[in-house]
Amino acid sequence: MNETHDPLMPRPVRESISEMNEFVLPNDANPLGALLGGRLMHWIDMAGALAAHRHSRNYVVTASIDHLDFWTPVHVGDLVVLRSSVNRVFTTSMEVGVTVWVENYLADETRQVSSAYLTFVAVDAAGRHLKVAPVIPETDEEKRRYEDAGRRRQIRQAERQRRQSNAR
Repeated sequence: MNETHDPLMPRPVRESISEMNEFVLPNDANPLGALLGGRLMHWIDMAGALAAHRHSRNYVVTASIDHLDFWTPVHVGDLVVLRSSVNRVFTTSMEVGVTVWVENYLADETRQVSSAYLTFVAVDAAGRHLKVAPVIPETDEEKRRYEDAGRRRQIRQAERQRRQSNAR
């Protein structure tokens, strides 16, 4: 992509929105035919990276993932839909929200499976951190997620400091 404008020009959240779809196959499941949690975590990471990459227009690496709950089982043959977007940017890092849905197209039923907040860092080919363009929340929901991301970041930083103090 030949970029003719400032790569650090703020961009709206909508430009980062991504959707990823996966059919649950037998190789993705446990012996009971339910989706493996690790496979879902991998898909969440990939979906989050899509949004972070779209926004930053650079390589991104996963720095952290917040608490993850699995609310409803997913079975072989179900369609998993993962939706992601950048919630907020902090210099070189971005918080990305991912929601996961299961769609049983035979029963015409959709249920939320999980959601997660991931932090990605933009890097160059040598792994050096790169600045990221600010994100512009436009809708009320995007503005709420933007504000919430700031509070979550403070909590993550406090928890990191607590763990570092305990490790000494």
